[in-house]
Amino acid sequence: MNVKNFIKKYTMVIALVVVFIFFSVWTEGKLLVSQNMSNLLLQNAYVLVMACGMLLCILTGGNIDLSVGSTVCLTGAVAAQLMAKYDMNAWLVIGICLLLSVLIGMWQGFWIGYIHIPPFICTLAGMFLFRGIGRAILESKTVSINNETFLNIFASYIKVPGLDDGKVKWSAFAVGIIIACILPVVTFISRAKKKKKGYRQASAVSQYAKAGVIDALVIVYTWKLAHYKGIPVMALWVLAIVFIYAFITSKTAFGRYFYAVGGNEKATKLSGIDTNKVYFMAYTSMSLLAGLSGLLIAARIGSINGDTGNAFEMDAIGSCFIGGASAYGGSGSVGGVVVGAILLGVINQGMSIKGLDNNWQYVVKGAVLLLAVIFDVVSNKKTGKAG
Repeated sequence: MNVKNFIKKYTMVIALVVVFIFFSVWTEGKLLVSQNMSNLLLQNAYVLVMACGMLLCILTGGNIDLSVGSTVCLTGAVAAQLMAKYDMNAWLVIGICLLLSVLIGMWQGFWIGYIHIPPFICTLAGMFLFRGIGRAILESKTVSINNETFLNIFASYIKVPGLDDGKVKWSAFAVGIIIACILPVVTFISRAKKKKKGYRQASAVSQYAKAGVIDALVIVYTWKLAHYKGIPVMALWVLAIVFIYAFITSKTAFGRYFYAVGGNEKATKLSGIDTNKVYFMAYTSMSLLAGLSGLLIAARIGSINGDTGNAFEMDAIGSCFIGGASAYGGSGSVGGVVVGAILLGVINQGMSIKGLDNNWQYVVKGAVLLLAVIFDVVSNKKTGKAG
């Protein structure tokens, strides 16, 4: 791989490294403080989760879901009221809220997939509809969440007796070491399987170097977590979603259907794939993850109000496009989405630490998103025109 292709392939990763170094210097090292490194994950957990679902919508042809922020508000409102008013069991509340979010997704997926209402219009209507219902359920109040079980399920930290009794939570660092040992083995096995099947693959040096860099980052990050409170349970939820969606999009035939629809919907339909079902599943999946994000936010903040989830859809959409998803659909990856979400998170946190005016924070995020889309269009010589 020559330098030009390397830069093109890893543009957003390089941008993430540059941005991280810039804000580390600009904040005089405050960004690297253990608590801030832990908060970087916690504050962007909902973005990582929703961006995985948003990717499926975007893959189908650059479509988006504008209602996810309102779904966050609605599911959070239902959870808060069920526990505050009726003292309902936390696990039952979680089940009800996730079921509600699936029904919301099926509702929108039906109109988009089978009745062919444009996704923008359908989800825009959902944005107003679900926000209004959420505020009505909250009775225009802020409802606190005090259910310890619910809070522990999403917002607690892992503590291993014996390892985490002191100031340093050694279990976090131990997990980092284990991951660092597993990754090279996985890389070796993957290369062996591809070689056996005769697949073309990148050089061993580049792949093991990539694994080494990831290992180093994992070890450093878990070391930072060990010096704060350890591994947050929320990280497990995020990792589970990321791995599940990475597997679906890269290892399953159904996951490839989303790329096929975005690449050429007519050809996909002629090949026997039910494109209506693909749209239906994309929006059902998106709402499910929005519902989970609502629970994550409710647990982390400890309360829900009528503005909860406001503009969350913009962060999810931005993460996808910044992470390399095509504005015209058909290309993008969960790995890229994770990079995009972390990049946005670093920018947000760095500006917050420096106390930059909120108005300028919007300017910076908007500029970054525009540059990412311009790069996608120019580098791939796309015009967005048919034929």
